Amino acid sequence: QVQLAESGGDSVQAGGSLKLSCTPSSYIPPGRCLGWFRQGPGKEREGIAFIRTPDIQGYTADSVKGRFSIDRDIPKNTVYLQMTSLKPEDTAMYYCAFRADTYFSTTSACPRGLTGYNVWGQGTQVTVSS
Repeated sequence: QVQLAESGGDSVQAGGSLKLSCTPSSYIPPGRCLGWFRQGPGKEREGIAFIRTPDIQGYTADSVKGRFSIDRDIPKNTVYLQMTSLKPEDTAMYYCAFRADTYFSTTSACPRGLTGYNVWGQGTQVTVSS
């Protein structure tokens, strides 16, 4: 079974940038969806960005649109979450997730909710101070 490893979390000042990485342990076939989720203190886990293999760029939720972006490096088999203009409310544990058993025809068809994904990484912490 594919495992996911996230990295890149850090403590930064408001207005700063970070790039999170998600590297699957093995090849992911075309048509599979990967997503970035986050869970802040006392908050529910929310989906913020999604991408479908073999697409290079994906979709971001309205809550982070214009500040965050998701893309893939095919040779490195890695999905990135590029985060800019970070705010204290972006403080959260960030998780990468994968839907292992379903083919999706487009990135727009990728599930947006937690139940749409059945493989999860351990998470990487992002802390943004004001």
